[in-house]
Amino acid sequence: MISSQTEVRDGMRITFDAPIPMDDGVVLRADVFLPEADGRYPVILSYGPYAKGLSFQEGYPDQWNRMVEQHPDVAAGSTNKYQSWEVVDPEKWCPHGYACVRVDSRGAGSSPGYLEPWSPRETKDFAACIEWAGTQPWSSGKVGLCGISYYAMNQWMVASLESPKHLTAMCAWEGASDFYREFSYHGGLLSTFLGNWYDMQVKTVQYGLGERGAKSPITGEPACGDVTLSEAELAKNRSDLGADVLAHPLADDYHRARTPKWERLTIPFLSAGNWGGQGLHLRGNIEAFVRAASPQKWLEMHGIEHWTHFYTDYGRELQKRFFDYFLKGEQNGWDKEPRVHLNVRYVDRFEERYENEWPLARTQWTRFYLQPDGKTLSTNAPSSSGNLTYEALEDGLTFVTAPLEHDTEITGPSAVKLRISSSTRDADVFVVVRAFAPNGDEVVFQGAIDPHTPIAQGWLRASHRKLDPALTREYRPFHTHDVEQPLTPGTPVELDVEVWPTCIVIPRGYRLALSIRGKDYVYPGGSGGRLKSFKNELTGCGPFIHDDPRNRPREIFGGKVTIHITPDKPAYALLPIVPPK
Repeated sequence: MISSQTEVRDGMRITFDAPIPMDDGVVLRADVFLPEADGRYPVILSYGPYAKGLSFQEGYPDQWNRMVEQHPDVAAGSTNKYQSWEVVDPEKWCPHGYACVRVDSRGAGSSPGYLEPWSPRETKDFAACIEWAGTQPWSSGKVGLCGISYYAMNQWMVASLESPKHLTAMCAWEGASDFYREFSYHGGLLSTFLGNWYDMQVKTVQYGLGERGAKSPITGEPACGDVTLSEAELAKNRSDLGADVLAHPLADDYHRARTPKWERLTIPFLSAGNWGGQGLHLRGNIEAFVRAASPQKWLEMHGIEHWTHFYTDYGRELQKRFFDYFLKGEQNGWDKEPRVHLNVRYVDRFEERYENEWPLARTQWTRFYLQPDGKTLSTNAPSSSGNLTYEALEDGLTFVTAPLEHDTEITGPSAVKLRISSSTRDADVFVVVRAFAPNGDEVVFQGAIDPHTPIAQGWLRASHRKLDPALTREYRPFHTHDVEQPLTPGTPVELDVEVWPTCIVIPRGYRLALSIRGKDYVYPGGSGGRLKSFKNELTGCGPFIHDDPRNRPREIFGGKVTIHITPDKPAYALLPIVPPK
């Protein structure tokens, strides 16, 4: 039986494995970090499956070593002994009058129970943990949520589905929000990430690994429970997440139960996204800002790796200003903060800029037409007709502009309009927005994970082309994914492909390009290497790839695709060109 213990160390009062009882008798475990002085403090809370006792440095050494080498401010001012993956460092929050609470979610780390990520049961547990933290004698009664990825995704859920009364504000840092469209399926195509992530990052810290699992570097106790279960027992105590998602290829009740209800999300929040987060979190942070009912919401967008800026002085000070205002009541001017804070991306740097809305009101929505002659891309509509055919599972076609006459900023969501036919009854379309330097080298960026990330990407399965008229915008098609509409071989259909948002200032003399492909983008300049926490090599899309033959059988998706272009029904990319202020 796990027992809690309290001690004073490194200027904090720490309780390890504090018990939090749930309504069904399961007792979850939390580590509580408090300032040394007695008092009642606002709470920064996180709830998730990565094992609070597993150190960042041990669990994710590749990410930690790169981060502290390139950003020494991350490690400065802390012993770093309490660093844990994707949650705040208490040594940098407790001295400022905050309590930090880390809860192991049901079935993970030190918390027993059935492991089922993002399930309704988890959301209910999360709400109970918030209420527990808001009623402790060391708590001011105001609870803020803060964390990256999983610790951000479930914030959308608990704030819109359970609405615990002590939840006061939240900072969702790079957190997907739509379980179907952003995590498990992209435009109707299965992303293999979820199943691989579950194997590599969650099963490895499941409760019951006990003595076979990692140990806490602070307490020396097992980070994954005080019992050691067999592999068969562990499997019985968890869902088969990859199989569950594969069994739900449409946006049905399974996915809806794991997706927030935006009209019910009314608390203040800061949504922080990453331009390089194609395939997981990027879209979610922006959708939350646009669609949530909260009157007090802010959007921040940055670049580089997924985990880095959460820990840099830039990110931490931004989070602290937000929480100081909403949890402490400090009149620090946050209420006057512009609602949109962009780190505008250039080929060699970022520049901060403030805006008031999303998409930007001054956007010049510009059509770049696919020209059938010469496979070029221009703002002039095509004057002739043509059909262009490619192998449905191969590299497809690329359309390129003339050298740009001016520096050109593209910031916002995009859409691609196509008329296609297939030699089979379905087709998967991969869209990549790209840029090339005058010497022909492709411009790529350090993405959230992959070091060679293109400007923007979108996906659509042709049989999932049905649009939701209430949510669709010309610049952001919204597909229902609730029905399959098979193709008739050889008969053209119209597709509106959503391309996830981006931000880039392309220099004069560079070329813009649009690739229509039959498979995932691959960076032509070589491998991006591997990270220990992922199964696949980084070749341009990070771990967000779509190659599961169970979802893309060759007999259905392996034919030929033809793009049909005529002057009255042109194909084009609608891009958000932003003029200078």
